[in-house]
Amino acid sequence: MTFTTPRTHPATASGTTAPVLSVRDLHISFPSEAGPVPAVRGVSFDVLPGRTLGIVGESGSGKSATAMGVMGLLPETARVSGQVLLGGRDLVGLNDRQLSAVRGKDIGMVFQDPLSALTPIFSVGRLLSDALRVHQRLTRQAAWNRAVELLDLVGIPEPHRRARSFPHEFSGGMRQRVVIALAMANSPSVIIADEPTTALDVTVQAQILGVLRTAQAETGAAVVLITHDLGVVAGYADEVAVMYAGRIVEQAAAEELYGRPTMPYTIGLLGAVPRPDVRADRPLVPIVGEPPSLVRLPAGCPFADRCPAAVDRCRAEEPALAPVAGHGQVACLRAGELADGRLARESLFPAAADGGERTAGSHGEVVLRVSGLAKTFPVTTGAFLRRRVGTLHAVGDVGFELRAGRTLGLVGESGSGKTTTLLEILRLKGPERGLIEVDGTNVAEPGSAERARELRRAVQIVMQDPLGSLDPRLPVFDLLAEPLQAVGAGRAEIRARVAELLDLVGLEASVSDRFPAALSGGQRQRVGIARALATEPRIVVLDEPVSALDVSVQAGIVNLLAKLQRELGLAYLIVAHDLAVMRHVADRIAVMYLGHIVETAATEDLFADPRHPYTEALLSAIPVPDPRVERSREHIVLQGEQPNASDLPPGCVFVGRCPLYRSLDEALRERCRTERPALAAAAPGSGHRHACHAR
Repeated sequence: MTFTTPRTHPATASGTTAPVLSVRDLHISFPSEAGPVPAVRGVSFDVLPGRTLGIVGESGSGKSATAMGVMGLLPETARVSGQVLLGGRDLVGLNDRQLSAVRGKDIGMVFQDPLSALTPIFSVGRLLSDALRVHQRLTRQAAWNRAVELLDLVGIPEPHRRARSFPHEFSGGMRQRVVIALAMANSPSVIIADEPTTALDVTVQAQILGVLRTAQAETGAAVVLITHDLGVVAGYADEVAVMYAGRIVEQAAAEELYGRPTMPYTIGLLGAVPRPDVRADRPLVPIVGEPPSLVRLPAGCPFADRCPAAVDRCRAEEPALAPVAGHGQVACLRAGELADGRLARESLFPAAADGGERTAGSHGEVVLRVSGLAKTFPVTTGAFLRRRVGTLHAVGDVGFELRAGRTLGLVGESGSGKTTTLLEILRLKGPERGLIEVDGTNVAEPGSAERARELRRAVQIVMQDPLGSLDPRLPVFDLLAEPLQAVGAGRAEIRARVAELLDLVGLEASVSDRFPAALSGGQRQRVGIARALATEPRIVVLDEPVSALDVSVQAGIVNLLAKLQRELGLAYLIVAHDLAVMRHVADRIAVMYLGHIVETAATEDLFADPRHPYTEALLSAIPVPDPRVERSREHIVLQGEQPNASDLPPGCVFVGRCPLYRSLDEALRERCRTERPALAAAAPGSGHRHACHAR
């Protein structure tokens, strides 16, 4: 079932004003070879019943360490001080046996990675029923029945049957639903959700947030939502705490914090977020520099070296978290000037006005042409004697063109065929069906070894996880030299080219001697980009290039990609699930569903006038980092999962989840069920094409 609903404010507070969870002066440190690492430094907050506190900040700011400290899940080597009062009882200092009686009963946890949070050898029904019986006097049958009810409550289809399934048989979104069911099983008074929507598609993310709201409504629990996604916080949280270098540096009601941020770090974070509701005509504004090392924090404010408003006094004393009239609490010596307007927020992180704009129209010759591309995989059964029982249709009849100096984005949910399309292109061999041309050359045609090498040099890739794609045993110089050696470059040429590449991606020459593990996430991704550019390609394929990065680092990488494209005339083929980012990087977008392109258009045309129901749902699911906008606009929430690609429907591939289908007359419904719609222009001569019988 699919429905359209306005986003309402999250659960309101109950009649009592007593906080259900109070954290007071929490300190957490971990031992290291360089000395103690103070991961959390004097964090304090209260959460009321039925209310939601969002905690945001860059990686390493102490968000997850705070959550683990509240739950009592820190390693034995961690040193903890302060108070964690749950219903008036201090959890700090309790042993593991005492904490086990609290965890799962009075306080629930939704972990970031649901697969690692679920025991793989037990069915999900067994996991839920065991969690119930540990804390309640229930028979096996009563616990099982309640487990099935919980699965039904969080939206698992056929809960009686799926209760006997194992975690690996569920999709990522369904596994996260099971984790939420576990968290709410014993009606806890507090639920802590640590990055519950990270790496999920926007449609699945919308479903998961809806399930979390259901859990909160059913239990009346307070929720502590930890995330780096400022759009999610804007739509869900009542109050927001911003953390930096182990401390809360700003805390206020959500609408107040987003509407009138008063800490320069918060202003910088919000300015770096790509907004799906704003035309992308200027570069994003990253926060320069890196967070300080927690081992030896500098004197004064930890943000001073990155802060455009810093004065000498900021480097001499660290400001305390103090109330600001009509706002909340802020740890900044210049908070008063920002609050009353003496210091303009817009002046701190001004948007660059140089060539960040994308020009309309064709930019150059076609460097990549794909037509009628199809890819299937056999579905087999049997452990020893394997036999084919079906065919999985991963990609079907995909076609597009990419011009020099332009960017084409492929978007869609996981399993829509985006990555398979990329891999078919990167193979540089004849596809199973269809045509792939690189620089006017059909990759299926036999040719010389020299031509094959030229094609390979022309197409390079930047991977999603830079740490996983870079050899950890090689320093940066060798990582950049490797592709140059593969094409026969000499030592002097390699040395000069490596220095040129580092400068091109904004890295200092000293980085060349460092190993990937010693680099930050943004630096590693810049090395990955430099490596892809080493052979001077014409086409760069980017697979989720910013999904694993903090919002500020992400902004820097997006701007870097735009700069390199302008300077080098590169053509980008990019896959990303974040459509807000895609609006800032892509000139044209192709929306894929179940292996088929269902809509394609110029980026601004697609955002302004989506024609396919699936595109409408994708765009409506992108969270907007503005509570007033996010909570007042309508969202199309798609129910269920994509159908199995080994059993494609004969008609429209989207018919089973289409919100428009239910409102059609029977004749048009029959056509949707039985006839595959062609990708046709919205108007004669228009580049905006979509595949829908009803539009």
